[in-house]
Amino acid sequence: MAGARAGSENSPPRVLRISQLDAFELDDALEQLVWSQFARCFQHFKPGLLTRMEPELKALLQLLVWRFTVYSSSATVGQTLLNIRYHNTLIAGQKYRSLSRRQKLWFALLTVGEKWLKERSHSLFLSNSAHSGLQKARQALALVSSAVKVASLLNFMLFLQSGTFPTLTERMLGVRPVFVRDQSAREINFHYMNRELLWHGFAEFLIFLLPLINVWKLKTRVSALFSISDHSSQKSESVGRSECGICAEWPIMPHSIGCSHVFCYYCVKSHTAADVFFTCPQCGAEVTTIQPVKFQIEMAEMQQT
Repeated sequence: MAGARAGSENSPPRVLRISQLDAFELDDALEQLVWSQFARCFQHFKPGLLTRMEPELKALLQLLVWRFTVYSSSATVGQTLLNIRYHNTLIAGQKYRSLSRRQKLWFALLTVGEKWLKERSHSLFLSNSAHSGLQKARQALALVSSAVKVASLLNFMLFLQSGTFPTLTERMLGVRPVFVRDQSAREINFHYMNRELLWHGFAEFLIFLLPLINVWKLKTRVSALFSISDHSSQKSESVGRSECGICAEWPIMPHSIGCSHVFCYYCVKSHTAADVFFTCPQCGAEVTTIQPVKFQIEMAEMQQT
């Protein structure tokens, strides 16, 4: 009992499952960021310049990141941000042991090499699909890839149960993440937590409420309130207008909805199809009938001339 108690005291504290998964997400985000910044350097060159060598260039950038993270400090970038690092579980009796040089090299081979092989083999087999030997190699590689995926799924289910070795690579190498220093209990201020809960509830309320509000109709109602003085004069005006009441351009196939304004046919049709209670954005009048007004416009132009 005393030996087991001493072993538990010397063993490093376990990292939460969510922290281990967050580290992977941060590593993927960094990989995409590095590649996007690298590809941006060649944006003014000939299109497709990096397509041929894209798997090799990605592998080179990943090896460069591995050299200054896992190889030098036994931790990826995501783990460093979360104050965790890899612990060598193959050596017992010590509180912390960094990765050996062989483990670091195998880590690069099983992570960077696996991604490169997946991308390069796809283009290789696609360009030489008629060769019989390559067809057999492609089938063998697909079989191995399927077996690895099944093993990774089983390993992840074990990880959800035990909380250790989230990837098959870590289980094969015997490495697992541990905290860099002992984690003390975090205290959260009650007022801060109450404020966060309040804002989250208010945001969810707005997300639920905003789709139920007809913004277009509300806008027209407000604009109609501020243009009450012009409403009576607009009633007496003729239907002929020189611009659409929606797009403010010369009306194409002009139509009227019952008020003194005209609209493009496609403008008024699309808006009435999207909103059954569509009203004129200029005066707020409701739609009665949609009729062409080409004759009235021509008569108004003749009267003006």
